[in-house]
Amino acid sequence: MPVQTVSVEDVANLGVIRDNVNAHLRYVADTYATKSGRLLDIAPQIHEGARPFFSKTICVETFDIDPASCCTYIGDICALNSFLQDEAFDYIVCTEVLEHTLDPFGAVKEMHRLLKVNGYLFLTVPFNFRIHGPLPDCWRFTEYGLRRLLDCFDVVELRSVESPGRPLMPIHYTVVAKKRQN
Repeated sequence: MPVQTVSVEDVANLGVIRDNVNAHLRYVADTYATKSGRLLDIAPQIHEGARPFFSKTICVETFDIDPASCCTYIGDICALNSFLQDEAFDYIVCTEVLEHTLDPFGAVKEMHRLLKVNGYLFLTVPFNFRIHGPLPDCWRFTEYGLRRLLDCFDVVELRSVESPGRPLMPIHYTVVAKKRQN
């Protein structure tokens, strides 16, 4: 197998994505997560995760599929995790995860179940970025796909970072969605 090199564009886009995730977490922590409560950080992996961005009055718990992750909960976000109660969390952070799921609709359904009514989902996904780990890397979502995927929520904000010189090819999306009353 030939050695694959990462393009200059992908190196730049990774920097944009990491900066945008951090900016999004700072923004949502200051704007939406103003009350104490429970926050579920999905698949924080090797990055610092959500904890540094949120007030100490917010209890941050973690969730991952990898048993070696040392997360609070081990499970598959695409499935029913019956060990977690319905409407257990006030906030859910899901950054750079949905593209790695085998069933993004199932993942959104489970996050919806876990979130309290009027609770917030803080989501980020790449669009113009190479296939990356952890594998599998299965999906890229457009604004329209995200709105359909999140149709059980009220999408409060959906923002994109555009690729320079390439209209309609965003590098990254950030979303704030609120669980509505049924």
